[in-house]
Amino acid sequence: MWAVFAVLSAVFAALTSILAKVGIDQVNSNLATAIRTVVVVAMAWGMVFLTNAQGGISAVSRRSWLFLILSGLATGASWLCYYRALQLGEASRVVPIDKMSIVITLVLAAVFLHEKFTAKSLIGAALITAGTLLMAI
Repeated sequence: MWAVFAVLSAVFAALTSILAKVGIDQVNSNLATAIRTVVVVAMAWGMVFLTNAQGGISAVSRRSWLFLILSGLATGASWLCYYRALQLGEASRVVPIDKMSIVITLVLAAVFLHEKFTAKSLIGAALITAGTLLMAI
């Protein structure tokens, strides 16, 4: 089931890029990011209440709060940079560079989470890097 959600995530991420590129025309990129964020927050809390998950908030540990907050800050920084890059550049060049996050994630997961960095993941990372360089240059 995770694969279905991963594919849907990729489809929605692709739509996000195209819709954002059209939406930020003559709009400050920071303002555009803020508008998008309000929609994301409303949608996320809507899902919390729709699934009746709001009762679990008191069970979230301090460690989880810390890392979720840090993740939120990283997401915010990523979105601000992404929208500015989209505003200044072509989506077909910005998006591949943004997807280098896959390679960076593999490295960080190996270093900090001790996940296996296999020959297959090394080849995949090399291909992603090569594809990114071909598309972005």
